[in-house]
Amino acid sequence: MVDLRGGVADRDTGRTWERDTLQLVYSVTKGATATAAHMLVQRGLLDLDAPVAEYWPEFAANGKADIPVRWLLSHQAGLVTLDRPAPLAEAEALSWHPMTAALAAQCPVWTPGTAHGYHGRTWGWLVGEVIRRVSGRTPGRFFADEIAVPLGLDFFIGLPANERHRVSRMAYRKPNLDLTTLPADSVPEELREQVAAWRDPNSFSNRAYAVTDPAAIDFDSPEVQAAELPASNGIGTARALARMYAALIGEVDGVRLLSPETVAAAAKKQAAGMDQVLVAPSRFASGYQLPTQDNPMSGPSAFGHNGRGGSLAFADPDHGIAFGYVMNHIVSGRDDLRAGALIDAVIRTLG
Repeated sequence: MVDLRGGVADRDTGRTWERDTLQLVYSVTKGATATAAHMLVQRGLLDLDAPVAEYWPEFAANGKADIPVRWLLSHQAGLVTLDRPAPLAEAEALSWHPMTAALAAQCPVWTPGTAHGYHGRTWGWLVGEVIRRVSGRTPGRFFADEIAVPLGLDFFIGLPANERHRVSRMAYRKPNLDLTTLPADSVPEELREQVAAWRDPNSFSNRAYAVTDPAAIDFDSPEVQAAELPASNGIGTARALARMYAALIGEVDGVRLLSPETVAAAAKKQAAGMDQVLVAPSRFASGYQLPTQDNPMSGPSAFGHNGRGGSLAFADPDHGIAFGYVMNHIVSGRDDLRAGALIDAVIRTLG
């Protein structure tokens, strides 16, 4: 219905944003990976309430034998970090089997099922390995074969080398105010616990993103874009994301990915309340985010996922809409109003 684009895809060269410009979308990728998992559920190949170890025997180590697959999807497994971060210099963190082996051996950092916390980076290897064990294909290959090709999506989890020339380059803007630089008593009271966690290198808030050594990953690099990181390095267009979510709640050119019953089960709330990693309220279904005050999407029935810097994609069954927004200008925190303004405009058109 609406397909808008504009701006600069590469500040260094002045390349403009075109209809086929591809964008790395960070954690919006999780919604695509979750969709792949639910397709396996719909086919009767994956039971979300079965132990992960039923599909991935090595995962049973260190007291994890009874963790159900659903807890991986809904961030309840307590596997947000690694005791030994994987070295980037040796490409271990970009290789599939070293990371899944490390997570299979890892001891949970809280009693699984008793709390939830955003598994920002580990989620992709955890859920992706279950997909690989069940389907015999890596999550990126499964997504390509079963979702991207049937729907004609310009979206990749593991970018082919011949598509790299279309990818935008990231631009970063610091927040107007860095709360971690303020004296503790100058931080707004409702944010003090969160800011204290950001300042603590041993908090889950920091350890969850320090699963590699060094912790920072250059998502503009060819090696990172070519790897399969199904939590964080999906690359595609907003149009592709909206089309995928549309095919979850209706038929798109003869293709519907999930039945209404599967969608209802997939979007059912599994965890809500204070997030052990984000130190803020969050709500999760089985792999999808659900609306919160900070991420309201377009209504209470919506489900989808956002990503670092402001990208967002979701479906809203009540309104019968799907939405995708991607950008290369990364804006941190509450300074970013772009996706929200677009969603408000969509809602106004619905009457």
